[in-house]
Order: sequence, then structure tokens, then C-alpha cells
Amino acid sequence: MSQPATPPRHPRLLTLGLLAPTLLLAACTSSPATPRTDAAPLANAPQVTGPLCAALPTGTDPGNPTFLASQPVDQALRWIPTLTTFEAAVRTSGVLTDLPTGAGVTILAPSDDAFAAKFSEDNWDDLMTRHTDQLRTLLKAHLIQGTHPIGELANSGTATTLDGTTVAITRNGPTVRLADRADAVCADYQATDTRIHIINAVLGPLPTTANDSDRAH
Repeated sequence: MSQPATPPRHPRLLTLGLLAPTLLLAACTSSPATPRTDAAPLANAPQVTGPLCAALPTGTDPGNPTFLASQPVDQALRWIPTLTTFEAAVRTSGVLTDLPTGAGVTILAPSDDAFAAKFSEDNWDDLMTRHTDQLRTLLKAHLIQGTHPIGELANSGTATTLDGTTVAITRNGPTVRLADRADAVCADYQATDTRIHIINAVLGPLPTTANDSDRAH
């Protein structure tokens, strides 16, 4: 006796049957979930020190020291809120292109208040727009070849900046004093091949031109 013919499958059921293996494969090979951002900080996270540090980003705040440690120096400077004047000068002058490749750099970065106390508005604008050679020389007075923690600089007693000046470095209570003029107010930020020490005065030989008409910071 002949077998009854197999009834045809409904087109919709056929389509679902073909899709099932594809959906299963997609579920197994989908991208992993986005990592959590509330993980505990790294045990070796950079430790910044100085009286100004408490007013700057910490913990998981944008611009915190752990985040900056993985950034190139030009990006790291943009994240530190009290270095807007210095960052703009570095970007305008292109001074970082003068650094020896792979040597690393230590930056003695004057705060915005330090620039406001040093230069008048007209004088600073003139440096930024017309006298970039002087600006580059000024910035080199704040750069040291190699990456040096603030404690290492203090122990050495001196350091030579990229403009050829030898700067005396001494301990001054809880801070470190440079050229008997500036104190490190938040030291030991890290970036790629870089140490950044925020200081509260501008170094170099340019005269002070600040006056009552200075721009606000």
C-alpha cells in the first residue's frame, strides 16, 4: 500500500525554521556588553600632591589623574581646568614639536592665576599673536627633558630647562620651590611620556607687565 503524501509545510513555518539557526548564531556571537565604568580605581593610580589638588578633578570625575595618565600630553593639558592659558600657549606655539622623540618631558605648568599675575592682557595677546618666538622661549623655560617626579627633582637640587636655564629646586615645607620663585601646587600628574607639575608663578626672564586692567581668569 502506498504511503500517504507528506503534507506541505506552511510557508511561514518554513521561514521560521530557516531563521532559527541564524538567530541562535547571532546570539552567540554578539558583541560583549559595555564594560562598567564604576570599577574600583587601579591600585597604582597616579597620586598627585599639593594644596591645589583638592580643587581639581579627582576620583571618577572627568580629568581625574588616572584618566589623564593614558592621554597624550596635548590632550591631558586640555583636561586640567586651571591650565587653560598654558595649554593655549603650547598649542599656539607648537613648542612640543621641538621635543626629542621618545625622550619624555617634565612640564612645569604655570596656572591661569600665575599668568594673570605676570602679564597684562595686551602684553600676553601680543606674545600669542605676534611674537611666537618669544612665546616658545618662554614655554621652554618650563620644560625639562625626561619624566621626573617632583620628589626626584627636589632631591637633585637643580634641573636644566629646554631654554638652557639651570633652575634651583628646594623643598619648601609641604611643597617644592623652583628658582626661588614658584611653588609646585599640584605635582605629579602623568600623561603619555610626561610628568606635569602645576606651579603658581611664571618662570623665565620676561618682565612682569600685569596691571589692574588684566583679564579675569
